[in-house]
Order: sequence, then C-alpha cells, then structure tokens
Amino acid sequence: MAYEQFSYLYDRLMEDMPYDDWLRFARQCWDKFGTPRSVVDLGCGTGSIAVPLAQLGYEVVGIDLSEDMLSMASQKSDDAQRRKPFPAGGSVMWLQQDMREWELGRQVDAVISFCDCLNYLLEEEDIERTFKQVYDGLGPGGVFVFDMHTPSQLQSYAESQPFFLNDDDVAYIWTCDFDPGRCEIEHELTLFVREGDAWAEGSDDAITERYHRIEELHVQRAYPLDWVQERLRAAGFCETACYADFTFKAPTDDTQRAFFVAVKQRA
Repeated sequence: MAYEQFSYLYDRLMEDMPYDDWLRFARQCWDKFGTPRSVVDLGCGTGSIAVPLAQLGYEVVGIDLSEDMLSMASQKSDDAQRRKPFPAGGSVMWLQQDMREWELGRQVDAVISFCDCLNYLLEEEDIERTFKQVYDGLGPGGVFVFDMHTPSQLQSYAESQPFFLNDDDVAYIWTCDFDPGRCEIEHELTLFVREGDAWAEGSDDAITERYHRIEELHVQRAYPLDWVQERLRAAGFCETACYADFTFKAPTDDTQRAFFVAVKQRA
C-alpha cells in the first residue's frame, strides 16, 4: 500500500469521515473499562484522531507506516499547538512503525485503531501478530478498541461500484475487484488533482485548467467477526466484545463497521 502521493490528498478526501464518532466511541469504552492516560493510535494517518486526543489531555503516540502521513500529522499537531497549547498531560509523538511489529519499550493504558486500518492486513498471521503486539504493549487492564469493515461491506462495495467524484479541485474514478474466496477487495483509484493556478489557452481562447493524474491501488481483506474475537482471546485478552457501527448493539447482516473491544487481564 503506497500513500506517497495519496497522503497529500487524504484529508481533502476524508473530510466527511466521522472522526467525532470514533472519538466518542473510544471514550465511551474507556468510561466503561477505565480511563487511560497513555494511548497508542495504530495506523494514525494524518493524526485526525490522535491530535484531538492530545487536545483532550491524553498522552498519545501515533504510529503509522507512511512517512508522508506522519509528516502531515506532525504539521497538524504543530498547527494545533500554535492555536492553543495542549492541556496538562496532553502530548503527541509520532513513530514510523509497522503495526505488526510496533513497540515502545514501555506499556500503555489503551490502544486504538480506527478507519478500518486492520483490513489492510491481508493474511491471518498478520492479524495474529498485530493482536499479540497490542497485548504485549498494553499494561494490566489495558483496553484495545478498533474497527474493521465487515465481509458484507466489502461485497457491497463491489456491487455498488464504480464510484465517482467531480469537484472543482479534485476528481476521481474508483473501481473495485472483489475476490469472494479470500473476501479481499482491490480498490483502484484514478485521481485528477488541479495543479494550483496552472492553466493554458485553447485555440478558442478558453482557459483550460491543468490536472495532475495519480493512480492508487489499495487492497483490503475482511475476516469473519467470530474469528477475529477468537484471535483476540488466543492473543491473551480476557474479555472481548463486538459491536455494530458506532453503537453498543450486536452486529447484524447489515453492519458496515464492526467495532471490537478487548481487555487485558488486570494484575
């Protein structure tokens, strides 16, 4: 998965994502299982969840594989600090690491991973390795909260494609290729981004805007929800639960995002 070019468009294309709902769900889980002081955000992207957590007074570590994403996250946190310093206890640090192998050299109180980051792990052993790293990275009583697209949601993408966007500054064509055997989907995006104020005169003296073309391929895999909970328990978590679409209701066949909560045994 390459975000080198896509990262610079990420916030523009994701501006309608429900970041407030992810924050609300995480804090509701923490109200139930224990409020953390230190939080790791796995697959933090450009920091759209990590920075607000720091602004709320949490000690946050944002971890992502993409150097470009982390560069944008760092700029975002610097801008937020200039506007209003983080409160006492609030901080954010950025680390470029693979979520399957991440480590801090210390344990934290909570780990989150939202916006279907774990669907980018394409093999069962990748999921298992990540769960084990999270378990080892959490202190006693620590809480792991994450979401994943469901198998039915990936199939829905395939049935509903192609998707189009045609705004003044950016446009895209998004097609999908679904492998039902692996429950794996390839998202092919062709993006056209306006090049600032660049223009050219046509033969009829009309102004033609210039666009830069970007090709992106993103692959995701969905896993049976029961299997995910089994792997969490196999990693050592003593309590696990699965919920539907930002609620604390049980998943149904129509669930788009499954939310998982896993708790590590207290000492």
